[in-house]
Amino acid sequence: MIALTAALAPDLPLDVEEFLTWLAVERGRSRNTLGAYRRDLTTYCRWLDERRRPLGDVTEADVTAYVGRLRAGGQAPATVARATAAVRGLHRFLAEEGRASTDPAADVAAPRVPSGLPKPLTEEAVTALLGAVVGNDAVHRRDRAVLELLYGTGMRISELCGLSLGDIDPESALVRVFGKGAKERIVPVGRPALIAVADWLGPSGRPRLVPDRWARRGDAEAMFLNQRGGRLSRQAGWAIVTAYGERAGLSEHLSPHVLRHSCATHMLDRGADLRVVQELLGHASISTTQVYTKVSTERLRRAFDAAHPRAHRR
Repeated sequence: MIALTAALAPDLPLDVEEFLTWLAVERGRSRNTLGAYRRDLTTYCRWLDERRRPLGDVTEADVTAYVGRLRAGGQAPATVARATAAVRGLHRFLAEEGRASTDPAADVAAPRVPSGLPKPLTEEAVTALLGAVVGNDAVHRRDRAVLELLYGTGMRISELCGLSLGDIDPESALVRVFGKGAKERIVPVGRPALIAVADWLGPSGRPRLVPDRWARRGDAEAMFLNQRGGRLSRQAGWAIVTAYGERAGLSEHLSPHVLRHSCATHMLDRGADLRVVQELLGHASISTTQVYTKVSTERLRRAFDAAHPRAHRR
């Protein structure tokens, strides 16, 4: 059986490299997206090599067989859908650029991804999470600011880790966020998050983690540092959230994205306009934000069913 992994991949064909470059330069895809596409296309090219099928000779039957193999591999539907999107995008690029006479993936249907509703924390659970940071050393001051900003602004963990010192303006209570595709947006910051950030930037916070010599260019401007004095990574930011979630008894399914879900849902619960939440979260499409409306409606229904004497139905 062919292993559908991208470990220790060979060099990719020039056409694939040019497609990835086009995604970065012309479409502004993020580093994480490009990395995922590279892994997916490496796996695809290896599969073609094992079938002795040059990229230019691929047929619709080949693409269909590959998608079928992905589905049979037991991977998550979202993973299969992303890998299929990478293959479809590659062949569409080659056809549009005149590098291939036809697009063999044009009629291959993309797998459907089940639409699961996000499960936000309650406001009480968020309070418990934020209250789990009880220390006052530099690391605890950093962690408190990380959690307050994630929930207070709804930003993604990659956006938070990419913040620089000049991106937060305490006077206007605004933060500049660079989202997917390097798109910039300005997001308001609440008072608790501003206080936590000021505490982190004070003498007992970030300066305590500044190294004698910066290891990488750009680390000196990073808003959040790790204990070695480098820019906080996405993985380390994720670990901060899960660690304090465990302390607060919220370890099940807790992630930075849950805080983002919670921010959006709580704003809609309290009457925020859907368009405002869309702009706050940096969603390109309002349909992406509308899922939170359904979450709020279902929460309202559960509260009604639990509390109203006339709500019970046979």
